[in-house]
Amino acid sequence: MRAIVHAAALPWIASPLAGVDRRPLYRVGGEQARATSLVRYAPGSHFSAHTHSGGEEFLVLEGTFEDENGRYPPGTYVRNPPGSRHAPGASKGCMIFVRLRQFHPADDRQVVAQLAMGRQQLFENDHERVWVEALEPNAGLRLDNPRGLELLLLEGNIAGEDFDLQPLSWMRLPAGEPLNAVAGKGGARLWIKDASPALGV
Repeated sequence: MRAIVHAAALPWIASPLAGVDRRPLYRVGGEQARATSLVRYAPGSHFSAHTHSGGEEFLVLEGTFEDENGRYPPGTYVRNPPGSRHAPGASKGCMIFVRLRQFHPADDRQVVAQLAMGRQQLFENDHERVWVEALEPNAGLRLDNPRGLELLLLEGNIAGEDFDLQPLSWMRLPAGEPLNAVAGKGGARLWIKDASPALGV
């Protein structure tokens, strides 16, 4: 069924690690869960090294995310496949949009990409497609959605017949329910995933 969460209005919830807070958007399971969240790192906070058995996908929204593989400024999109391992943190603080344990088991590709200003494909395989959609003011967007859609509004606003999304609003649509929306007078920019239900959409 359809789900909409206006994440900017949610309270931050402390994680087991001091200095790391979360705004849950979707969660199945306990602390080791299949989950979609906003995560905020306070300056100097970090996690100990851990393995992502089901993969990890994130987009840096604010600040700089860091691990032993590099430093990721705002607008960096990263896919760490199942079995990958790192010790993440943020020396100056950051906020990320992150999806955990939602990879296809055969997905072994690591991706690091910097978002551009316009429409941009970030990843595609047989099971899913991830891209950024940029809409001009008052432009329409229709996606037929045969597999299931998930989106995070990054900038501007979009509205449909019965919804209105603002920055950091998250939406999930089940397969078969098309997305029909119109951008506001300032346009809009969205992160979008088209994926099969087996991947958590």
